[in-house]
Amino acid sequence: MKRVLLKLSGEALAGPKKTGFDEPTVMGVADQVKQLIDSGLEVSIVIGGGNFWRGRSSENIDRTMADQIGMLATIMNCIYVSEIFRSVGLKTQVMTPFSCGSFTKLFSKDLANECLSRGEVTFFAGGTGHPYFSTDTATVLRAIEIEADVILLAKSIDGVYDSDPKDNPNAKKYGEVSIQEVIDKKLGVVDLTASILCMENKMPMLVFRLNETDSIIRSVNGAFTGTKVTV
Repeated sequence: MKRVLLKLSGEALAGPKKTGFDEPTVMGVADQVKQLIDSGLEVSIVIGGGNFWRGRSSENIDRTMADQIGMLATIMNCIYVSEIFRSVGLKTQVMTPFSCGSFTKLFSKDLANECLSRGEVTFFAGGTGHPYFSTDTATVLRAIEIEADVILLAKSIDGVYDSDPKDNPNAKKYGEVSIQEVIDKKLGVVDLTASILCMENKMPMLVFRLNETDSIIRSVNGAFTGTKVTV
């Protein structure tokens, strides 16, 4: 394994506060990513915006505008997390699919590959740059573009279940599941557009809980306790 794309949910980064940032949680991610970089792995990151904005739940805001606010939330998240990463000695780059002045660099595959090959943690902020596409879709799209070996989905739950474990205490956890089964059973690992992109481009995913000790490192190094989504 040479290159991974790590997807962090905004809610997971918020920790027990459920909103905003929980700095100890983010610092824990930074320490793990530094270990991966030091071992020679190339790491890119997409972060959701759910710790700041859930615009799709509002009926009073136009969907396009709501999605644009969500894109800005992901940019705030990436800038913040990249600065925490810098505080532990990592080099970072934040890219967006649209111009944000001096805040970010405009995304291109060539630039992303250059940054990753230099050992810079490369953040893909702003989603796809278009409304109606989630950060799930942006995650898979960027992973395909940079030819990542695997997507690491760090969530607030510890894997993929056949039903919501919050509602069903008897929900079954999958150790391994195919992306076709995810689509057929509507398991909700990522949204349908992202799932189809994974299937068509043979992009595997590892789903695990972020807020467990060394969960990112263990997922990469084989001590994986989440769910592997195969293609």
